[in-house]
Amino acid sequence: MQDSGRTAPIMARSGLSEAAFAWMLISPALLFIGVIVAWPLAETIRLSFTDATLGGESYVGLANYAALMASPKFYDTVARTFYWMFLSVSLKLIMGLIGATLLNAAIPGKALFRILVMPPWVIPVAIGVIGWKWMYNGYFGLISGLLQEFGLVQDRVALLASKTSAFYSAVVTDVWVGTPMVTLFLLAAMQGVSRDLYEAAWVDGAGRWYRFRRITIPQIMPVIVSMALLSAIWTFNSFEIIWILTEGGPRGATTTLIIDTYKVAISSQRFGEGAARAVVIVTLLALFSLAYLYFLNRVNRYYGAK
Repeated sequence: MQDSGRTAPIMARSGLSEAAFAWMLISPALLFIGVIVAWPLAETIRLSFTDATLGGESYVGLANYAALMASPKFYDTVARTFYWMFLSVSLKLIMGLIGATLLNAAIPGKALFRILVMPPWVIPVAIGVIGWKWMYNGYFGLISGLLQEFGLVQDRVALLASKTSAFYSAVVTDVWVGTPMVTLFLLAAMQGVSRDLYEAAWVDGAGRWYRFRRITIPQIMPVIVSMALLSAIWTFNSFEIIWILTEGGPRGATTTLIIDTYKVAISSQRFGEGAARAVVIVTLLALFSLAYLYFLNRVNRYYGAK
């Protein structure tokens, strides 16, 4: 009511209706979204129906999409991308939950530990990934050297040279980069849980594990689901980690949809085919986000009713 009283004189002096005044306030944000988001997306959709290259473009209809749907390699890339996303996000949530629980505990020096968890998130991603690439190197890398030093292997181990080890090495690096953010978000959620709930449970004789399962997890579950959605989108679109480590190799073992789109659209300069891949990515993420938001609403209703 107070805000309406303040804006009424402004609308009266300018002769604007309430609806027109509201549209005027949000017009800068709408302009920003239109220029930064809507127009590039519309242009990408238009390009996806062409065979655009540096030499020009012509309309080809659904030919780019038909080629994608008929390509077994494309389905392998989609499956690899979702596996990469679910594995990485699951590890981030598990490690983030463990880290947040430890940082929320009453232990000496926890302020220092909260600071130390920040570097992977604060350091530029490219710098951190280059460090990991050096550690994965088979000739002078730290990991290979330690494995040989402890007698676990006889020869050098080039973790980025084989398909399986390269994929999981990329997952480890992505988890290292993303876990601090998840940890801090979950820590903030845990600190928002009322201490009265823990004290009442403690008086009733509930142990630590019971309090964690029946109080902490239910109270922070909406934050866990929201964090999982954000982390899944960022991981699905992760480019620099894989590109710096392997550029999608060896033999396509770490090629996700983002890497594949970059190679087609930028490296090969087949902009029409790359745009079709980008539209597929947007569609998959939109469907995934809608499903996650539906699940989030179910979670909020369930725990809000308890």
